[in-house]
Order: sequence, then structure tokens, then C-alpha cells
Amino acid sequence: MTAEEVIKVKHIIQTLLKAKKNIRLYPANNPIYVKTINDTFVVFDEFLNYKDELVLKIKQKEIFYGSDHVYHNPEKENNFAFFFFKDGIRELSFKKGLSKHELEGFLKSIAVDFDREAIEDDIVTLFWEMDFTNIKYIVDESFLTEDEDFETKATNEIKSKVPNVDTFMKAYSDAFNAEDVKETSIINITNEDLHLLAKEKENDLQDKTNKLLKVVLEMILQTESTAELENIYHTLKDLIIYSLENKNLPVFINIIKKAKETAENNVTPDNVKKQINLLLSSVNSEELVRHVCKILESDIDIDENFLNEYTEFLNRNAITPLIVVLGELESIHGRKKVINLLTQVGKKDLQTLAKGLSDSRWYVVRNIVYILRQIGDKRALEYIITAAKHPDIRVRKEVIWALSEFKSSSALVILKDYLNDTDILIRKVAVKALCGIGSVDAREVLLNSVPGKDFLNKELDEKKEFFAALSNWKDPETVNFIIKILKNKTFFKRLRHNENKACAAYSLGLMGNKDALPALYKLKNSKNKLLREHASAAINKIEHGT
Repeated sequence: MTAEEVIKVKHIIQTLLKAKKNIRLYPANNPIYVKTINDTFVVFDEFLNYKDELVLKIKQKEIFYGSDHVYHNPEKENNFAFFFFKDGIRELSFKKGLSKHELEGFLKSIAVDFDREAIEDDIVTLFWEMDFTNIKYIVDESFLTEDEDFETKATNEIKSKVPNVDTFMKAYSDAFNAEDVKETSIINITNEDLHLLAKEKENDLQDKTNKLLKVVLEMILQTESTAELENIYHTLKDLIIYSLENKNLPVFINIIKKAKETAENNVTPDNVKKQINLLLSSVNSEELVRHVCKILESDIDIDENFLNEYTEFLNRNAITPLIVVLGELESIHGRKKVINLLTQVGKKDLQTLAKGLSDSRWYVVRNIVYILRQIGDKRALEYIITAAKHPDIRVRKEVIWALSEFKSSSALVILKDYLNDTDILIRKVAVKALCGIGSVDAREVLLNSVPGKDFLNKELDEKKEFFAALSNWKDPETVNFIIKILKNKTFFKRLRHNENKACAAYSLGLMGNKDALPALYKLKNSKNKLLREHASAAINKIEHGT
């Protein structure tokens, strides 16, 4: 887990704590309630768009993300970890696709005060009734069996089953009359035994298939009849299908490797080469690609060396089948492996790969944008731009991150347009992307966006994102621009302008520029609370680094 991930998860925990309190205090039609739901959803959505799943391990006094602490409270009172732990929940996971409706149901469940409200249910029951799709939880059911009278009940049950004296005497008599019975020892099969049996079966299959392959390749070299040659070709194809249906990728790779060696051998007749090359081309067919992808999606451990060898056998004809299958896979690890394959094979034909951008499924389009971004070829930019106005926010967000890495003038034009997107999350991500580019031109795009009525009417959080980005440029021109905003005086829309000033103070504090102190000190005793707090915080950061 990266340090950045841990920070984000800690922020999610704090957001949940705040939401738990607000949901309890305010009715559903209250603006604070609505804002709480929206803000919490944005935090989760940002994390799940890139990590696919958030898994939290619950202990009695702490919560872990992987091996890292993200929450700790030694007290039982108001302990978020103990809130789940006491009802047996040991793990919480939030998956990509989490909807705002699901999240609201989760927040309403955790906002219930079980100690004060007359509710017989527990948190597990409430979760079960919600029937979440993208929120999963693991419960340690052993605590449900705990019972203070367990020992008494168990003792009474045993006593009730103790046989009487007559029964003992009958058993004693039967034992003398019974014939000798040989004991049969029963040995339980362990997981290790099952693993060895599976390995033995796999090796047996591999050994027999390789022997059969050797015989077939010998036959194909000796065959002169076209009809027999075609029959042997179909035998090889069946051998390939058989190995893939048995999820044996090493055998499949070996068949292709040996066939290729035969085709490249100078002594191999031309008619034989033609049949083998036909077989090799079928590796790129949707039929065989689909078989391989089923293996990739399974729980079988796959050696990366085999995957690398498989990738080398693929050509541009495999791109379209891989895109088709990518849209059908359900598991995250399966999709990731196919994405890796497309990243390698897609380099051979960007135009064919880019056709995936017209797919009707948003997640396929987003994955293709990601793949083009990973390939990093400058020619990919023209294709990525075609997805810039995609209706799905997740696709547009992926386009933004791709554009930020290309850092070209055409990328800046699109990012500038994104600053006026209808979705606030997209606008904020675009600001971060421009900050990531870090060029003078990117700075100009941000500076030119600040003056004017549109910026003035933005929400405080969005304005703050702009000024936080500008703080990364510490040149005199940027500093003077921000100080000028700090000193700006106006009688119209004073509250909105004060928000701009507060954001400017925030930015100067991040810069740590001492030249801004005189202007900040003038605002330290402002009648406007927001401006006063931000000016004081900026002064402390500049003077004391806090």
C-alpha cells in the first residue's frame, strides 16, 4: 500500500465519521444531509475509480487498510471500530460500481444509535436487509453462539444421553460374542494432499500431451497427401483446444512453440509450413483468445513467463478479440491481465486498438483510454481526444489523466474545456491535471480562468482547488497575481469575493511566501470569519510551518 493510498483511506474514515454524525442529526430533506451524502460519495468514487476495491479489516480498537493503521481509538465510547466489531463484523469492502443509493443506505445504517433507540436489530441485520450489491462484509459468527448458560446446557445434554446400567451390561456381553474386527485407520486428506494430486494430474496431462504432440509433428513431416495433412492439422487444433479446456497454459504454449519451430525449420516442406502457419494464425482468433482469457480469469496461478511467451505469439489480429472479451470478463484480476496483453499487442496497431473507443460500454472505453495512455505513443493522443466528450464521467476522468501525461498544446486545449464541464468532479480533476503538467502554458490556463463572473460563482471547494494548484508555481508573476486578489476591494458580491480572498490566502500559505505577510496581517482581524481564519492559518504556515 502506498503512503498516498493510506492517506486517502484515512480521509475516507474521517468522512464516514462526519457523515455518521450528520445523518443522525439532520432529516433527509435538509441541505446538510444531502451535501453529506454527495461529499461522501465523491470521496469513495475518487478512490474506487482507480483501486477497484477498498477493503477494511476491523479490530476491536482499530481499523486496518492492508497492514496499515487507518483508525485507532483505545476507548470504547464513540469507537468507530468497536461499533462494527461488537456485532461480529471483521471486514468491510466497498467495490467499484458503488452507487450513491447504496452508500446512503450504508450511512443510514451506521447512523443508528443502537444504545439509545428502541431497536432490536443489530448492524449486521440492517446490512442484510439493505441487500447491498457493492458493499460486502465478513462476520465472525462464533460470537453468535456465545451463551452464559452454555456450560450448564452442555452438561445436562450429556447427562441425558448417558446410558443406564442394563445398556452397559448388554454392550459388555455383545463385545465377548463379537468376532474380531480389524480396525481401519482413516486418514484425512489435507490441502497439501489435494494440491499434490492436482499437480500430479497436471503433470500427467502435460506429459501425455507432449508425447502426442511429438508423434503428430513427426507424422506431419512424413505426410505427402493433402487430405492427411489437413487431418493432422485438425488433430493439432484439437490438441490445442484440449489443453486450453483443461486450463493448462504451459501445454498450449509448448504446442505453439514446437509448431513455430517446425514452420521455421528449413527442411520443413512448403505445404507443411502453410498448414502450420494457418494453425499459428488461429492463436489470434476469438475462439482461442476467449479460451486463454478464461484461464486468466480463473484462480489458477500463472507464471508471468508463460504470459510473456503467449504475448509474443499474438499479432494485430488479436486486438479486436481481446477487446470483445475484455468487455465480458467479470473479475478484476482477469481484466487487468487482458489489459496488460492489450497494452503490449496494441502497440502493433493503434488504429485497431482505438476502435474500442466507439464501444457502447463505458468501462470498455475507459479501459481503452487507459491502455492508450500506458502505451504512451504520441500518436495515441489523437484517438484519446475523440473520447473527450464521452457522456460517462469515469471515461472523461480517464481522458483527463491521459492528457496530463502527453503535455501537448492540443491536450491543454481539451483540459481548458474541461474546466467548464457540467460535473464539478471533472472540473476539479482537470485542475489537478493542469497542475501536474506544470508548464507555463498550463499556469496561464488556470490564471485566465480565475477572473470573471463564472469563477466567482463557483463553490468554495472548487475555488480552493484552483488556488491550491496555482501554489505550485512560485514565480513572482503568480505570487503577485494572488496577492492582488487578496488586496482586491469591492462592494458587489462581497461574500463571493471574500471566498476568493480566503482561497488566495490559502494558496499563499501553501507557497510559504513571506512577501505576502503584510497583506495577510491586514486581514487577520477581518469581520468575515472565513477570511479571518484563512489569513491566520496562512500566517502560521508561513512563519512557523504549521
